[in-house]
Amino acid sequence: MTASKPVLWHIAISHYNEKARWALDYKGVEFERRAPTPGAHMAVALWLTRGRRTTFPVLQIDGETIGDSTAIIAALERRFPDPALYPEDPGERTRALALEEFFDEEVAPHVRLLAFHEATRDPEVVERFTVDLLPGRLRDSRAVRAGAGRFFSTFAAARYGVKSEQAAQVAREKVVAGFARLESELGSNDYLVGDRFTVADLTAASLLYPVVQPPEGPRLPQGNERYEAFRSPLRDRRGYGWVEEMFKRHRNNSGDSSPAAPGSPGSGAKVAAGRHA
Repeated sequence: MTASKPVLWHIAISHYNEKARWALDYKGVEFERRAPTPGAHMAVALWLTRGRRTTFPVLQIDGETIGDSTAIIAALERRFPDPALYPEDPGERTRALALEEFFDEEVAPHVRLLAFHEATRDPEVVERFTVDLLPGRLRDSRAVRAGAGRFFSTFAAARYGVKSEQAAQVAREKVVAGFARLESELGSNDYLVGDRFTVADLTAASLLYPVVQPPEGPRLPQGNERYEAFRSPLRDRRGYGWVEEMFKRHRNNSGDSSPAAPGSPGSGAKVAAGRHA
């Protein structure tokens, strides 16, 4: 175990951040969570990484600052090899890492864009979305909540292009294609690579969580009818049920990722060995 507790700078509802949190929890690493207000997080990320990155998650561990969820998992594998997320077999490891990259690059950005596209069309949903991300002392102010909602809509439009209906349609197609790829890779197996949980499963499940919304994952605001209309037909797909099952089997600490005050501890509970089978 490291001499000092690692610190994860994160955004509570981000699926990339859930990927990093899950890896830390799966390996039983005790860590602290720090969650600046979204938007301001870009300046914090620049400061933490000395200008290398503008995004979270960022992990501080052993005097090192690591950005990007894939790099964070690689660093955790080196420091905490048991339980492993990388398969031991070289061929299986290559396949698992290729699937991690596919869901990172080809699916996750579209999951985010579509969720934000639909959310920003409804001011009440945006307000519910942003209020939980505000520091506790500001949540009771109606003016602050409304202002935060407007800021989030403007930020998401500028940062991710979420106002474009054409981009949203592409995102819908990419998400459905992601489920199809997931189901094709699974075949009749329980896991994507080999017969145990690996980085491929963790990545696919965590990055699809905003669509599936398993109870063990971070809480998202409800009530957007257009987004629910997109999600509803997917519920009958094997891939949708598989994401639910991966969270149920392997996200043992409930995945509650509501915003934590700076310096507050993550759950980081030790994981019983049987949970990794």
